[in-house]
Formats: sequence, C-alpha cells, structure tokens
Amino acid sequence: MPIVSASTGLHETLALLTSQLHPDANHKEDLVFLRDVFSEKSIGYLMKIHEKLKQYEKYSPTPVLHSASCLAEDLAEELQNGPLEDDEQELLLLLSTPHLKAVLSAHDIVAQKKFDPVLPPLPDDLDDDLEEESVKIVRLVKNKEPLGATIRRDEATGALIVARIMKGGAADRSGLVHVGDELREVNGNLITHKRPDEISQILSQSQGSITLKIIPAVAEDDKLKESKVFFRALFDYTPFEDKATPCQEAGLPFKRGDILQVVSQEDATWWQAKRVGDCNLRAALIPSTQFQERRLRYRMKIASLPGAVSPKAYDRTEREDCESKGLNGKDVASLRRSFHLRKDRQSSPAEVHTPEANHTEFLIYEEVTQYLPHPGERPRLIVLMGSLGARITELKQKVIAENPRRYGLAVPHTTRARKSHEREGVEYHFITKAAFEADIQNGKFIEYGEYKENLYGTSLESIHRVLNQNKICLVDVQPEALKTLRTADFKPFIIFVKPRIYDGQRKHFGSSSSLSTGISEEDLQEMRQSAEKMDKSYGHWVDYVLIKEDAVSTLAELQVVLERVQMEPQWVPLCWVRR
Repeated sequence: MPIVSASTGLHETLALLTSQLHPDANHKEDLVFLRDVFSEKSIGYLMKIHEKLKQYEKYSPTPVLHSASCLAEDLAEELQNGPLEDDEQELLLLLSTPHLKAVLSAHDIVAQKKFDPVLPPLPDDLDDDLEEESVKIVRLVKNKEPLGATIRRDEATGALIVARIMKGGAADRSGLVHVGDELREVNGNLITHKRPDEISQILSQSQGSITLKIIPAVAEDDKLKESKVFFRALFDYTPFEDKATPCQEAGLPFKRGDILQVVSQEDATWWQAKRVGDCNLRAALIPSTQFQERRLRYRMKIASLPGAVSPKAYDRTEREDCESKGLNGKDVASLRRSFHLRKDRQSSPAEVHTPEANHTEFLIYEEVTQYLPHPGERPRLIVLMGSLGARITELKQKVIAENPRRYGLAVPHTTRARKSHEREGVEYHFITKAAFEADIQNGKFIEYGEYKENLYGTSLESIHRVLNQNKICLVDVQPEALKTLRTADFKPFIIFVKPRIYDGQRKHFGSSSSLSTGISEEDLQEMRQSAEKMDKSYGHWVDYVLIKEDAVSTLAELQVVLERVQMEPQWVPLCWVRR
C-alpha cells in the first residue's frame, strides 16, 4: 500500500486507492463495485472541487479594510494642505482620477458584502399540513416561451401534480422541477383551487421571475438521456384543434412528411418530440402511436354506424392508348400512360393490375433513419408516379437519353409477336401467354395489363437486372405498385410528378407539349382531382414532389434531385437498414 502524506490531496488519494483495488476470489464483486465507483469521472471532479475549496479557505484573501475610498479622500485632503514634492504631487493626481476612485469604490462594496450561499428562508405562513412536509421554493426565469411543464390533478388526493417536463424547456433546463412534484403556489398565490388548464395559462403568460412553492415528489426517477428515435409523420396534426391534448400551447404542430425526433416516450399517450430542422430546442407534445390509433379506431367505429357517410373509394385513373401513338416498348414500359387528354377515351387499354400487398391500416408514424448507399452497393430504385397530365414517360426517357451509362430502364414483357425491327430484351421480353400467366401466379410482375388481347407487364427481375449493372433504374408505375416496390431490397426513392395548374390558364403546359392546346376547363378540373386523389391515397410514401412547369425546367430539377439521392443521406424506413 503506498504511503499517503498529509500533503497528498484527496483527489490523489482516491486515485492511489483505486489503483490498489485488485479483485480477489473472496471479495471480487465488492472490490469491482468500489473500483467502478472510485473511477467515475464525476467523483474525480468533485474531489478536485473539494480541494480547491479547501485551498480557498486556507489562503482566501480578506480585505484589510472596508473603506478604502474614504481613506483615499482623507489622504488627498492632507496632501492639499501643504507644499508638495514631485512624488506627492503625482500621488495626489492619481488619487483624483475617476478610474482609481471607481476601483476603490468597487473594492469597498465587495469587501462589505458576504458572498457565501444563503438558502431562502421558509415562509412564515406555512400551512399546518405542510410543517411536516419538505417544501421547495423554486425561482425560475423565463421569457415568452412556455414554461415547459404540464399540470394534472391527482384523482385520489386532489393535489396538483407536475405531469410532464418538456425536454429543453425552462423547467427542464433549471433542473429544479420534476415529474410528480406537487404545486402549491405560483408567485405567492395559492393555486390549489384552480383547474390545471387555468394554472397552465398563468404560467404561460408569466414572464421574468416566477416563484413556485413545491412539495417534491417522494421518489424522482433518473432522467432519461435524450433518445435518438426519428419518425416520419404520415398525417397532419394541429394541437389547437385537438381537444384531447393536455396543453394546446405545449403541442407540436406538424405536416405529413415532417421528420420528428421523439425525445421521450415515458408517457404512453403523449410523446415529447422536436421537428428536425427547427431552431427551437424545446420539445413539445405529439400524440403517441397507441393513442392516435385508438382514437382513429373509435372514429372509424362511429363512421360505420347507420346514417354515417363512408369515404369514397380511390378513383382509378384512365390510361392512354400508348401504341396508337406509334411508341416502342421503352416508351410504354410498365404500361404507363402519358395522359393524352381527349374526349374519346374508348380506345384506352384495360386496367393495369398490381399484386396485393400488406399495408399499414392506420397512417400515423414511420420510424426512419438516414441512409446513403455505400460505394459498391446497388443504387436506389427511382420510382416516378404521375397524376393526370404529368407525362412522366417522356420525362423519364429524357433523363436516360442524356446519360444512358448511368441510368437504365426495366425492359417490359409482352405476349404479342415480335416485329421485324424489334430485338429480344431491348424493346421487350417476348414470352408466351402461358409463361406470362405463370409469372403472374408466381408474383413476378409489379404490374401488368392486357391490350388488344396481348399481355404487357414489368417484372421484378427486369428491375434487378438494371440495378445489378450498377445503373440507376427509373420506373414509372401506377401508385398501387408501391406496395410491392417499397422494400429494403429496392429502397426506392419515390417522386410524385404533377402539372402546375393555374385557374383559368392553360399556358402552364408549354408550347412544346401536345397538351398546350385543346384542353377544356373540364380537363383541368379532372387533372386537379387526379393529383388530389393520388396525393391523399399515396402521398405519405412520397419522398419528393416535382411540380411540372415546362419540359426544360422540370428535367433540370429532376436531374438535381436524382444527383442528391446518390450524394446526400436521405430518410428511409428504419427496417430497410436494420436487417
């Protein structure tokens, strides 16, 4: 055992003691526990602080007198009464300067004050029932921000209890108010007879110094470290329209698609969260998944009662007769229409079918994380879906034509006969009807349809073939196909393309588009409704909304987005990364 002298500091003694703790067979657990405790950084810091305080007590400077300014004035008066030597005249000049007078005055003020910490005295008018309880007087300073705490009334005792502390709020930063504390007074006013919402309003409207009389909770749970759980919101939320929220001012409004960092899930009903990208560091309340799902089920049950109006089913859009325009297989990959508007739609091909897939019953939150493909990893699939009038087939082909080495197209399958100028695996994969139907049964197509007694479809294999060549595969599909494509295998980045529609104007299509003429107000209304329906039913899966103004600017914007997907981390479902 090393020798410890009287001059050895407590911090050094603790370090020496820790070094001598060698666990043996008999007392292994106890010695390991002691070594872990003594090795804690916080214990070391406390020991250092203790040593500094002891040094201060031993060598602390004490003022010689408390009236240095008066002494300087007396000395200056004595010097002025007689003849002065050079050094005396210089001293008189120094004593007359305002700076030295200010320093001496400050010295006297400090010397006359006592700077030891003083606890606030207990109020004289304590209630009889508080005399045996521990009372805490807390003084907080806040600006216009909320205090960051919600209040509830205990059903058993009737006491007003701190229900939750918002992470990053004034109460949380103070470290003096905790969940479970009983609130008795605010700024000297008894509040036990007030409702929790009235108290919350008083606290939110108060500014500057707020004094609280609190009975501390019997047991305080350790503070949980701020979590790193991120969710994508799949619905819009406005706290001021939510009557169930415990405090509307403490609620966090968000829009569908916002990324939320949930910092606390201690409350099963109301989580605390921040919106990623906000400068506000204070957390606010959002409904938990369990609570939101519970009330959505209740609303659905009410809507199913006799007399309730059920929501209309999603109206599937019509498709264009692609081959009637003389387009080849690449033009009609995935049987996507370019939505040529016309009054006569009887020649449109049959409805495209997509495989069934499981989907979330209620759209609430989706846990996400940031993801960027590693070097050598397959690129992400790019999925384009467009509303009526978007003409995304043309847009996709222009991207591929400008950089065919980087971008590729999934070659579709068909049962029709191959034409003389067509090549197998280039325009189409030509297979028999029996083979096509067998592939349908085996779930190999993301979507398929029939046109003029011939089957057309885009297979999963054709997409994999492009991605395995380390090319970025662009597919344009009906939104129902997202249920099949939205997997960890493809990690699709989904872009929703819709035309910008100005009321009473048709020039938004551009002079180069065939849609710039012959469009009626009825057509415009149909296009607007198509975009709204698609957004309502599938917008929660969309990563980027591309508003199509004209061909040139839209292509440029799309290319920027595609570049960003490959170079910058994007939010993806957590299950795509953790496998």
